[in-house]
Amino acid sequence: MSEADNASPQTPLQRGMDLLSNIAIGVAVAALLGLVVVQGWQVVARYVINDSPSWTEPVTVLLLTTAMSLGAAAGVHTHRHFGFFLLADAAGPRLKKALHAASPLVIAVIGAVMAYWGGVLLLDGLDIRIAGAPMPQSIGYLPLSIGGLLMVVFALYRLLLVLRAPPTDEAR
Repeated sequence: MSEADNASPQTPLQRGMDLLSNIAIGVAVAALLGLVVVQGWQVVARYVINDSPSWTEPVTVLLLTTAMSLGAAAGVHTHRHFGFFLLADAAGPRLKKALHAASPLVIAVIGAVMAYWGGVLLLDGLDIRIAGAPMPQSIGYLPLSIGGLLMVVFALYRLLLVLRAPPTDEAR
């Protein structure tokens, strides 16, 4: 959250967005911890027991995709994503507001594309099993779809904040 978010009393919508972001971060952290455990087991099984399990690689990819997708979505909410802010900061108040409004719109479009095509790819491969693991081949697209949907929600909320801010504010 930025300082501007902390200055005003939190609305129920803001608290809901914060809760959703915290849940996404919690799941991403759990996925990273799971990734450490799975890779640790892979090393022990391969070099100590000499019996390398086949399920570790697809599970690792799923956990990594989960951490990346949900972490990126939470970054949109906390405004810690990649962006080009120099032009907007150098512009006048009205152009600054327009440029700051364009950023969440671009993020929302990218998130919508990720959510849609991730969902299409997920449904397309549900009946095909991954070699070595009892999971659908397309399960890796589930976190991509969820992360994309969360990016849309958080970006539209950011847009709402920008549009509500007066033109003289930073509108970020």
